[in-house]
Amino acid sequence: MKIGNLIDAFRPAEGQPPVTLLAFFRWCLAGAWPALWLAALFSAAAGAMEALTALILGLVIDAAAASGPESFFDGTNTMLILSAIAFFLIARPVLFGLSAASNSMVVQPNVLPLVLSRLHRWTLGQAVTFFDDDFAGRIAQKQMQTARAVTDVAAEVINVVAFALASLIGSLALLGAIDWRVTLLFLIWLVAYFILIAGFLPRIRKRAGFRAGARAMVSGQVVDTVTNIKTVKLFAHDDHEDRAALGAMDHYRERALDFGRLAALFRLCLMTLAGLLPVLLIGATLLLWQRGLSSAGDIVAAGTIAIRISQMTGWVSFTLMAIYSNVGEVEDGMKTLTPRTRLYDIPDAPELQVPGAKIVFDGVTFTYGREVGGVQDINLTVAPGEKLGIVGASGAGKSTLVALLLRLYHGEQGQIRIDGQDIEQVTQESLRRKIGMVTQETAMFNRSARDNILYGRPDASEDEMIAAAQKAEAHEFIVTMQDHKGRRGYEAHLGERGVKLSGGQRQRIALARAILKDAPILVLDEATSALDSEVEAAIQTALHRVMEGKTVLAIAHRLSTLSEMDRIIVMDEGRIVESGTHADLLDRGGLYARFWNRQSGGFIRAEAAE
Repeated sequence: MKIGNLIDAFRPAEGQPPVTLLAFFRWCLAGAWPALWLAALFSAAAGAMEALTALILGLVIDAAAASGPESFFDGTNTMLILSAIAFFLIARPVLFGLSAASNSMVVQPNVLPLVLSRLHRWTLGQAVTFFDDDFAGRIAQKQMQTARAVTDVAAEVINVVAFALASLIGSLALLGAIDWRVTLLFLIWLVAYFILIAGFLPRIRKRAGFRAGARAMVSGQVVDTVTNIKTVKLFAHDDHEDRAALGAMDHYRERALDFGRLAALFRLCLMTLAGLLPVLLIGATLLLWQRGLSSAGDIVAAGTIAIRISQMTGWVSFTLMAIYSNVGEVEDGMKTLTPRTRLYDIPDAPELQVPGAKIVFDGVTFTYGREVGGVQDINLTVAPGEKLGIVGASGAGKSTLVALLLRLYHGEQGQIRIDGQDIEQVTQESLRRKIGMVTQETAMFNRSARDNILYGRPDASEDEMIAAAQKAEAHEFIVTMQDHKGRRGYEAHLGERGVKLSGGQRQRIALARAILKDAPILVLDEATSALDSEVEAAIQTALHRVMEGKTVLAIAHRLSTLSEMDRIIVMDEGRIVESGTHADLLDRGGLYARFWNRQSGGFIRAEAAE
């Protein structure tokens, strides 16, 4: 096995991310622990080399002092000299190399994708309300921030903490061999060092969390503005968006300054304490040497240890500060990413089977947990192959009805059944595979035209994909497209949310995707309301092709698009108040007739006046 494959970088996590810190780290790193422990072992071995370095230098100095310059190389010290050479040229470089390789080739390249993939999978499984309540850019930032912070904590604990602990243990053993009083001074200094760390790091962790939250808000604000840049331009609100962004940036700046002030004070205290260690250890060993209780080699060994620990103190402390900062960022990311805003399948849920595509709403009530809104006591049967139009004013419950059919929310009361199967009892994926949907806001990825159409059925062949585009009357304009990188035809990218296409072109590609999916149930949610009448008329043929042989639920404000439906229901304040054919509803003179007269009667009266 290659060293870079010791961690499976895309291994799925078991269960859901915990909401407590240590358990969250265990969830993120599950499956990687054997490789992490091996990397920590190499790092600790490299850290132990620091004490051995001081010991060997002390032994060489004592040997030189005992032999004198004339006889040091006469053969008496051959083994010592060869051992020192082997240590410095072989053992020390190999151990440091293994430590570096384990960190740079095992830990860092694999832990970040491991954690990020797990957080991304978890986020994808959140209910739509999770995304409705937050910035898209902020959610993406939190995923990346948290994965990077977990990776940095793991890498630094291995690279620095394991190294430093081994160095400290080795140093204590070496100083103990010199004199217990030197060891006692070192222990007192260590206590003062840990008190300093314990006093500063929790505050650093807290302020790092505030800074991370403020930084994510900057990303969220900027992404929100860029995503809606056309609206910003149309309303001439560049200054307004600039002020909003600057407000978020200023908040981030204040949090960064708070963090920076604390970090500067920490560094001042730390460097003062680090400077005290050589004074204590070298001074104490000199006093012992003066009394004949230590050798010149002991002075060199203690001095080497003191200088190295003093230097390492700054390195370790700033690494600990970085670790605590990253822990603060992990905690901040946990608050955003771990909420259980999810819809779960029942255990061992079967897949939905749709031989006929009959849909039944049986006493369905859903109010989003409020007293008003949503739908109330819906009883509706849609026969296999029936084309049902749904009409109502804004807020009447039309989109809620469709969202419940797609099981985007947990039902509150009643049942929705497809061919006799309660949709709450089958898997969500199988349910949504059986329902095609074309909406007013056609969802386009900034990918090629081919990728966008194949999203309906990724395993479709090239010929099937082109045939779907032809049925949707999209093939002719697709083959003429060229993007800014020179990619042509089906390889041309469509821009974010399909901004490079006209409304009619986006709708045709959405129809091609629905045709390719070929689901037995089709939902059209204001599928043509964003188009002008001429473009709408041009794609009516494509719409009829999409609807062939399917059970259709079509929501529309433009009533002329529903005149050929088998049946139309009218919704008002979350209830079905009328049901019938277009002609029947006009004859009744009810709510549907009033809607129709508002859209067409004005023109009729104007013609009569003329």
